[in-house]
Amino acid sequence: MTDQHSQAELVRQSLKARYRKERRFRAYGIIAIAIALAALVTLFADIIGKGYTGFQKTTVTLNVDLDGEIMYLDDATDKRQLKMADFVEPLVLALMKEIPDATEEDRDAIKDLINPYASVTLREALEANPGWLGTTRIMTFLTHTDVDVYVKHAGDEGYSIKLNDQQKAWVDELESRGIVDTSFNDVFFSGGDSRDPSKAGILGAVVGSLLTMFVTLALSFPIGVAAAIYLEEFAPQNKFTDFIEVNINNLAAVPSIIFGLLGLAVFINLFGMPRSVPVVGGLVLTLMTLPTIIISSRAAIKSVPPSIREAAEGMGASKMQVVLHHVLPLAMPGMLTGSIIGMAQALGETAPLLLIGMVAFIVDVPNGFFDSATVLPVQVFLWAGSPELAFIERASAAIMVLLAFLISMNALAIWLRKRLERRW
Repeated sequence: MTDQHSQAELVRQSLKARYRKERRFRAYGIIAIAIALAALVTLFADIIGKGYTGFQKTTVTLNVDLDGEIMYLDDATDKRQLKMADFVEPLVLALMKEIPDATEEDRDAIKDLINPYASVTLREALEANPGWLGTTRIMTFLTHTDVDVYVKHAGDEGYSIKLNDQQKAWVDELESRGIVDTSFNDVFFSGGDSRDPSKAGILGAVVGSLLTMFVTLALSFPIGVAAAIYLEEFAPQNKFTDFIEVNINNLAAVPSIIFGLLGLAVFINLFGMPRSVPVVGGLVLTLMTLPTIIISSRAAIKSVPPSIREAAEGMGASKMQVVLHHVLPLAMPGMLTGSIIGMAQALGETAPLLLIGMVAFIVDVPNGFFDSATVLPVQVFLWAGSPELAFIERASAAIMVLLAFLISMNALAIWLRKRLERRW
């Protein structure tokens, strides 16, 4: 009895120790998940906290007197006169009228409240409507970047307000009267890059990203799927195919900047292709994405049960018919999922594109695959490295847009997998 009792006690002690280890292991897992979630929440809170103001713009609404004598303009249809006319003076006079205590000595300080591109906006409006010459129009313009920073971030730590006390008082007065106001920043989504943060937009980078992704998808998906089909269904098992498989797996782990060096050496230096164009960017990202697509496509082909192939062959189908009519349709959901994930990875890449010149300052929105362009991650890189703090909120806002694209692409991949997958 004593021996049995001692053995039972040993078993109980062993079970207690095992349960304690399981509880500790479970606690470690919960702690790890909590730390990861806390880091993720901190990251998103920091990005959103800095970037949500990037979706707002600060404008000033003025009653502008389009007097030809003030602007030195007789004919609004004469392009030469429009180019030489003074469109700054009407804006300054209109703003001085809204500041009752303003004097001629304050002219320069008042002029600094208006965005340098406001005169361009006025010239384009008069060019489109020549009949406005000699009339008075209520028009809205962007304020200077310093005013924009003051309105959005007055009192916030980390933001240097460059307005003097008199200018701050004027802005506060104009804001209380609704002359200076904030609204949705449509310029951020409709314009290209600019030296002035208030005029900087992401449209050029978004179009460049779409053109680059189109080239990447058009090349990487068919080549990757064809390579996977050959390696999985037709290639003989020998040392050569083993060598190819090993290299494909190794390429999937190669740092992305290596593909940028390869693209610089081959596509630009050897073939003489132009820098900073979506075609070259798409070719470089194709090289980077191919291993991921090939590996995921091979895994999808392997998941098709052998009975499908055997049944088709038993009905007299050829090897090509088995693959194209039976295996490929059943493996396509997995192939699409892997391709979308690979494209999402390519969309967020910066390093390989920096080496092929897509870091250039591009103002115009690209119209084709051979126009100079940049992409959204590179645009974020450029803005984040700018010394002006106003670009920081633009960079954070662009990161939010990029994250929205990436989350949407991953959500699409999950939806396709759930929608199209077949359970055997």
